[in-house]
Amino acid sequence: MPHNATTKAMHQHYASARQNAGPGACILALHLGAQQCGMALGTGPTADRMQVLPLGLERTAAEQFRTTPPTPLALENAIMVVEDVVMPLRAHIPRDAQLFCCDAAVREIALLSGVPQQPVMVLSLEAMERSFNRLSRVVQGMPAVHEGLPESNAFATALLILREFMHHLQFDAITVLENPVHGLER
Repeated sequence: MPHNATTKAMHQHYASARQNAGPGACILALHLGAQQCGMALGTGPTADRMQVLPLGLERTAAEQFRTTPPTPLALENAIMVVEDVVMPLRAHIPRDAQLFCCDAAVREIALLSGVPQQPVMVLSLEAMERSFNRLSRVVQGMPAVHEGLPESNAFATALLILREFMHHLQFDAITVLENPVHGLER
């Protein structure tokens, strides 16, 4: 996805999050694209800070995973790569920021984590971690179908990126909204 398309998606996700957050609330809208991820952060009608990240669902999966499902070593290496991108962001995220996302991949994670289907869904850090533990069992050899997870490296990458964002940026939950514009890259 070209840089400008990622930026457009971030603007749209931020606007959607702003409609669902309290007035003046600090929000971080996360976008997980196929080739790039991005974040938009702010307290007003438009984001104060936007950043495109060198991670993407398909891109990171292709760069890090050689097998489906990935090997335990490949997953550990991917965690380190994502951490290297995410951890420096902590200094720029206010502690009271609320995390939002409109992407289908994160909606799928929420549903597979037991969050009921609705236009606005809240996925807790704890529920997301349980899903990541299920992914870890798949990586260790458990069939994905037994864990109720898709056998897809893009799914594994989405869950990994979301986990690192929530864990290292200290979000207790993510609010998952319906995608405001259909046809955006997943």
